[in-house]
Amino acid sequence: MAAKIFIDGEHGTTGLQIRDRLAKRTDIALLSLAADDRRDAEKRTALLREAEIAILCLPDDAAREAVKLAEGAETRFIDASTAHRTDPDWVYGFAEAEPGQASRIAEARLVSNPGCYSTGAIGLVRPLVLAGILPPDYPLTINAVSGYSGGGKQMIRQMEDQTADDRIAAPFFAYALSLRHKHVPEIMERSGLSTRPVFTPSVGRFAQGMLVNVPLHAAHLNDNASMERVHEALETHYAGQSVVEVVELDESAGLARNDATEMAGTDRMRLYVCGTPGDGQMNLIASLDNLGKGASGAAVQNLDLMLSKADVRFD
Repeated sequence: MAAKIFIDGEHGTTGLQIRDRLAKRTDIALLSLAADDRRDAEKRTALLREAEIAILCLPDDAAREAVKLAEGAETRFIDASTAHRTDPDWVYGFAEAEPGQASRIAEARLVSNPGCYSTGAIGLVRPLVLAGILPPDYPLTINAVSGYSGGGKQMIRQMEDQTADDRIAAPFFAYALSLRHKHVPEIMERSGLSTRPVFTPSVGRFAQGMLVNVPLHAAHLNDNASMERVHEALETHYAGQSVVEVVELDESAGLARNDATEMAGTDRMRLYVCGTPGDGQMNLIASLDNLGKGASGAAVQNLDLMLSKADVRFD
């Protein structure tokens, strides 16, 4: 029997992409709420309680409300908002981040989908913390650029409709310059960092794609770890799976430039260790689609893991 899936917030950017990924699947029965009924609490509650798995593509407060509306039902949740990403009662939906994490996701009732920037940063940093290479108190700097689709329908309109009164004319801009971006607590918690990183996100005039950069000084790593050692740790961590690819060191070190759109349209992520061997510096780069592995693609990956344990019941 097809699993009943409800995308709460299916008319937003992330929700639409998830719906497109699921629409032709025969193992899934999509429950849908018409756009005009989005604010009908009774109809929304009914679908939240009927669904086997509800995917929440909502603002934080609305996501918390959705979980409360389904109290007493057996509904399982994937939350794409920021609301539960550091909540210990929710399993973090980054299957490759920790040994055994895919199994924890498969068995969970509550799964929090990672943020797009967070996926790149944690994908680079967490394996090095686990391997004892990166000290948790290392003063990290994280710089990133995303496609404008990450800003949702409003930013897409501002970027693409050049007749709009609030159009964005800049080809590139940095933001969250107060250094209080909402992904920072998530990056710290899920990477195992004790010192808050300096995180500067930015947006470029391209729709989808993302680069996340983490520069490191070998002298401040444990045992003065080299580029080769860092690359080996990433390769070891991601061995045996296909979603995250660690690019060969020779290719990474010789990289002249990196296209932020190289992974657009995919649900995978590529990791690079760039620099000149022996120089004592390196720049780690994660390349992903902000709506793929960074959002909708990750939600579908988590959904598939949870469906593999569809017979699990929760008291």
